[in-house]
Order: sequence, then C-alpha cells, then structure tokens
Amino acid sequence: MRIPTLAALMMFAAGTALAHGYKAGSVEIEHPWARATAPSAQNGAAYLVLNGTGKESDRLVSAATPAAEKAELHTHLMDNGVMKMRPVDAIEVTPGSPTALQPGGLHIMLLGLKQPLVKGKAFPLTLTFEKAGPVTVQVDVQGAGAAAPAHDGMGDSHKSH
Repeated sequence: MRIPTLAALMMFAAGTALAHGYKAGSVEIEHPWARATAPSAQNGAAYLVLNGTGKESDRLVSAATPAAEKAELHTHLMDNGVMKMRPVDAIEVTPGSPTALQPGGLHIMLLGLKQPLVKGKAFPLTLTFEKAGPVTVQVDVQGAGAAAPAHDGMGDSHKSH
C-alpha cells in the first residue's frame, strides 16, 4: 500500500488527478508539458489539452506558477506576414471539442522564469476556470525541441493510476 505524499494530497485538494491528466469541474486537463529552456532564458511556455465533458462551456481565465513571475494566456497571430504572440483574456473550453494549447497556437506564456526549465523536471501550474474554479497541475518539462509531450511515463508518479 502506498502512502499519499503531501504533494499528492495538495493536488487532490485543488482538483482531481486522472490517469492521463487532471480534472476541474467538467474540464479535463491532459498532458501538461513545457519545453526545456536555456539557462539564460527569461521566458518559457506551457502546453496542454482542455476537454469539456459537461453540457456547458467554460473558460480558462488565468494561470499562475511559482516557476515564473507571471503566467499569461497567449495565442499566435499572423500580422502583416509576421507571426506574433498576443495575450488573450480567456481560452474557451467547449464540450466535445478539445482545445489544444500547443507550440504555434494557444499557450500559457511563462514570463520572468525564476530558474531554467530543465528536461525531466516538473513544476506546478494553477489554472483557473470561470465556472470550474482553480486546479493545480504538474507540468512535465520535455526536451528543448519537443513538439509534443512524451508519453513514456516520465512524471507519472504525481498522477493516480
């Protein structure tokens, strides 16, 4: 029998952990991940997939992490032939239509990193939804050039099975 760790108990208090991710109300959060950053990098980004499982839409309205001074919801836009990042007020979560936060699209910008994001490590990220409220997830740090999260079991120790 495994004794729950304090970190696991804290995650269950903030939101429910699932085998593939986390849950806040009717919103499932799958595979939170980030790319490793260079030692001198000031900023990073976090990615994940949001699935609405209820009958009503919800909205991701903010994010926060102790790993950075500020976390902002962002998107990429084409502006006169140049791809630019812009903050957004919220990210819609529609039932039956997964919302992917991924490189080159919607993402959570981590501004003022307090230390580099290191491959193989993880950091907490609190997501706040308009209806479902807050949930804290663990973000697994992948390699610097990763295009998607690795599903090799890395970091699964913080999830229930």
